[in-house]
Amino acid sequence: MNRPESAAPRPTDVYFFATCVVDQFFPGAGMDAITLLEREGIRVHFPEEQTCCGQPAYTSGFPDEARKVAAHQLTLFPENWPVVVPSGSCAGMMKHHYPTLFAADPVRKAQAEALSLRIYELTDFLVNVLNFQPEDKGGDCTVVLHTSCSARREMGVHLTGRKLLGGLNKVTLAQQDHESECCGFGGTFSVKQPEISGAMVEDKVKALKASGAERVVSADCGCLMNILGHAAWKDQQAGLTKPTLPGEHIASFLLRRTSK
Repeated sequence: MNRPESAAPRPTDVYFFATCVVDQFFPGAGMDAITLLEREGIRVHFPEEQTCCGQPAYTSGFPDEARKVAAHQLTLFPENWPVVVPSGSCAGMMKHHYPTLFAADPVRKAQAEALSLRIYELTDFLVNVLNFQPEDKGGDCTVVLHTSCSARREMGVHLTGRKLLGGLNKVTLAQQDHESECCGFGGTFSVKQPEISGAMVEDKVKALKASGAERVVSADCGCLMNILGHAAWKDQQAGLTKPTLPGEHIASFLLRRTSK
């Protein structure tokens, strides 16, 4: 959720939880997020033993398997530092579902509840803890923002990405008419229900293109993988070699726009 700036003092150290999708498919987005934080004077600690947050197993109906994965993550953040996550989806899992997972285990439930208080989605942390207001050093451009379902509905951070982009004086933020609708990824949903997922992402891509934006920006790489993958497939079907809908994680966009 969004927090008033006074809710947390400006930290000197944070943990960074990269997420599986960032680690495997968008490592540059993770590095860019870390660079943004370090540029603000934050020491970023990356526990090398981090793995999956457990959400795929949890949302697929395998709580025991999810507990095993989540229990490992509980051991990785011993210091009382914020844990910054570049994904509303994984942040939502760690913040809201870990305590439920361990409801029958008093020791781990207490650990999960303590960790929950320290979980921040990246854009929320930049806006509401660091008061991130960098100078825009790029040229004029128009972008459209896609906010994941978990970021919007679980973490309540659908406005922080918009605030970050709105603070860049040479960036025009276009509107899409499917803004609150799911892109169809939903983790394993896109694998189990490919026809439904495909129809959803097709509608989403059409709406993003209809906005007139030059590129799509999102704070969730799972959504980006789905949206950009579908757009690239449509381009290939049409015989196009130049992407009609390029896109990137908001951390990469912010770093590129604000670097000298």
